[in-house]
Amino acid sequence: MTGPPAVTAAPAPAPRARKSVTGTRTYLAAGFLLPALVLLGALVVYPIGYSVYRSFFDQSGDGFAGIDNYKTLFTDDTILTAVENNAIWVVCAPTIATVLGLIFAVLTERVRWGTAFKLIVFMPMVISMLAAGIIFRLVYEQDPDRGVANAVWVGVHDTFAESAGFPRAHPLPAAPLKPGGGGSFVTKDAVRAGQPALLPLVGVAADKMPSSAKAAEAAAADPGEITGTAWLDFTKGGGGTPNTIDSKELGLKGLKIEAVRDGRVVATATTRADGTFTLPAKADGAQLRLPRSNFREPYNGVNWLGPTLVTPAIIGSYIWMWAGFAMVLIAAGLAGLPRELLEAARVDGANEWQVFRRVTVPLLAPVLAVVLVTLMINVLKIFDLIFIIAPGSSQDDANVLALQLYRSSFGTDADLGVGSAIAVLLLVLVVPVMLFNIRRMRREARR
Repeated sequence: MTGPPAVTAAPAPAPRARKSVTGTRTYLAAGFLLPALVLLGALVVYPIGYSVYRSFFDQSGDGFAGIDNYKTLFTDDTILTAVENNAIWVVCAPTIATVLGLIFAVLTERVRWGTAFKLIVFMPMVISMLAAGIIFRLVYEQDPDRGVANAVWVGVHDTFAESAGFPRAHPLPAAPLKPGGGGSFVTKDAVRAGQPALLPLVGVAADKMPSSAKAAEAAAADPGEITGTAWLDFTKGGGGTPNTIDSKELGLKGLKIEAVRDGRVVATATTRADGTFTLPAKADGAQLRLPRSNFREPYNGVNWLGPTLVTPAIIGSYIWMWAGFAMVLIAAGLAGLPRELLEAARVDGANEWQVFRRVTVPLLAPVLAVVLVTLMINVLKIFDLIFIIAPGSSQDDANVLALQLYRSSFGTDADLGVGSAIAVLLLVLVVPVMLFNIRRMRREARR
């Protein structure tokens, strides 16, 4: 009995030419990519490779320096300051800009004028770094008459503190006043009731006089009180008589007058707009003193661009520009959040702060990471603002790696070896941030 016929296996089909996912042949895809790859190699790969190569040579480029240029990065005080400032920038600027962007995005989500507010906040992004640097160089100007920051600061200070008096005022040698020590002035003789005291001063520019100052008036004699006048003993155009109140001379408003007897202040008064003042009868026989506080220099605000505050001040200008960028990205992520999760949290009894902290922020974590990483890469190469805003006297204190790279490579004492080493250091600092960003994107793609 014969069995069933043997079944022979069908021959395997011949392998087909491999194509890409889109059906394009590999060599054809490579041909289209070749120009981009050539440009990428010429503009990115070659400069990076040459910078690494050049960093191992000396200033002239002829002698091999080994790692000496890299040693310089961690021994030179100027470069170390740049590294420290870069660390401050990376930690502070992206964090503050992201937090402000998150606050702005959340607070303006439900208001009718939110779009207009976002437009205003985002508007600085349209301005170039050069223009923003010029703007903030003027904002941080030390003179309160020119710098907005100090104008506001001085205005607030003078609201809560005693305003400045007349810093360069002083009596003439023939005046009835003499130096009293410590920057004060006292009358040469004791004052008596019924005999008006004269306190003439000079040394105050006419344009520095208070706008509310009035023409000086001779004080009326009063047998029960001490009266007198403090005035600017100067007549425009000349013709005035020393130690005499002339019709065109102004009273010194706001001067503090102290009656001093046996080293103790027995009475005080403040001059009026016309320079007159009145002291009680107990001041009879005392000497009048104009204390030093009348002649101190006026408060001139904060030295924003000095060695101490120059870096925080420039970071403030950066945040002014980039908080709008963070706000727009976060607002876009906020618009895509599933509202049912937020409503479910509210139904479960969570208040708005708990919803924000426990639901909104975790759901926005990918967007916040994008903003934070983007700003961190951006601040590692910050250059324009510092170069423009920081004055020459404090540019070393505001120095960062990108600025030091420019100074080392193209300055008066250029050393391309050290400049190339700084460029390599910047690349090394950027790589971990880029790797983190790539891993995050891949993780998001797998979801």
